[in-house]
Amino acid sequence: MSPELIGFLGLVALFVFLIFRMPVGIAMILVGIGGTWVLSENLSYVRFGPYLKQFKTLLWENVSNYDLSVVPLFVLMGYLASQAQLSRDLFRGFEALMSKRRGGVAMAAIGACAGFGAVCGSSLATAATMGKVALPEMKKLGYHPRLSTGTLAAGGTLGILIPPSVALVIYAIVVEGSILKMFQAAILPGILAVIAFILVIMIQVRIFPHLAPEPTRMSEEERKQAYKRLLPVLLIFGGIILGLGVGLFTPTPAASIGVFAILVYGFCLKKFTGEGLDLSGLKTAFRETAVTSSMIYLILFGADVLKGFFTRAGLPSALAEWAATGGMDPWMILIVMLILLIILGCFMESLAMILVIVPFFWPALVALNGGDYASAESAAFGVDTESLKIWFGILALIVVELGLITPPVGLNVFIISSLSEDGTMAETFRGVFPFLLAEIVRVGLLLAFPVIALFLPGLISG
Repeated sequence: MSPELIGFLGLVALFVFLIFRMPVGIAMILVGIGGTWVLSENLSYVRFGPYLKQFKTLLWENVSNYDLSVVPLFVLMGYLASQAQLSRDLFRGFEALMSKRRGGVAMAAIGACAGFGAVCGSSLATAATMGKVALPEMKKLGYHPRLSTGTLAAGGTLGILIPPSVALVIYAIVVEGSILKMFQAAILPGILAVIAFILVIMIQVRIFPHLAPEPTRMSEEERKQAYKRLLPVLLIFGGIILGLGVGLFTPTPAASIGVFAILVYGFCLKKFTGEGLDLSGLKTAFRETAVTSSMIYLILFGADVLKGFFTRAGLPSALAEWAATGGMDPWMILIVMLILLIILGCFMESLAMILVIVPFFWPALVALNGGDYASAESAAFGVDTESLKIWFGILALIVVELGLITPPVGLNVFIISSLSEDGTMAETFRGVFPFLLAEIVRVGLLLAFPVIALFLPGLISG
């Protein structure tokens, strides 16, 4: 049996494990070790005993990697924000800003999803948190379930792209790119998504007025209180995004500043304390951070084990060679890759997608583009290799998130439907469809105009 065939069977086995809901990190480790053991029977240069002994070094390298130290900090920032009820403050503040328009509360939900997604970094968590906050309010005001559930399912997808984002960090490490440049590149596409979603809501309520009630006016006192709570939240998130955008600080200090700022905010408003001084909210945030960070590091370790197996099997290099010599149009292959990412995004978490699929696609894209040292003038995609890392990363993350709202399986849709008392799954899919079209348009714009993603990194580094 050829090494490439062994590698392909290992990939199939991995997807089977994931379909049966085996934890991603464990599945990667099992396939990596099992596949390498099979290769050791076929290839004389694979020594299985020494291969196992390297695991302790591999695990330590993951945990001690400075670039990865930003991961638990961003995770902690998200849990602290949740415990400090920043999602509610964001929603009420944007509601005060938008409530004068028909559909204003739905627009406020999009703004709040973007703000909370910036600190949370998880689409599923953003959808779940904002669903609990916004759905009851929209139901009380008389919003049609199609609009309310569709808005929140789509708004949840903003979590992965708007920086700071754990997924962007992991992608940059996988392709050996700059984390800071990835954050900078995500800002304009993220803003574009927010604007597009708000326009979708405006168009819908204009064509179908029954989807949203007449605008409601908050009292002057309620508006002042909402603005008072919104201002510090915007200063925290805006400061982090602006600082990253202009290169004022790197991701790890940015995460540290964010954690400190949210801690100060939470303590000032006494949102971390339960009865007396038991600090229950703070304890919950640290406990959940430890659990989530451990899971992420296990996935990263599993990805390294799996990468070693696939590299020995020669699967990524075989795919790259086929892409370079197959004669297919590079743009067609890129579009097929993006479609595959959308389909797989229906079933897999974004981190697993980045760690399993991107290592296969990336060498093939480099080969299609003209090699590691391709210039923008000679490259097939019109961008050099460093720019390709950034551009493809933004495209990949967007289409992975598209899978979360794509029929027939959309994890965000499942989450929002389970939170809605009167909205069915079919109703939510109908509601999310206009947002899905807007996302496809955004992907088309990024394909046609890579400068949307490359402008800020080029401006700041140039």
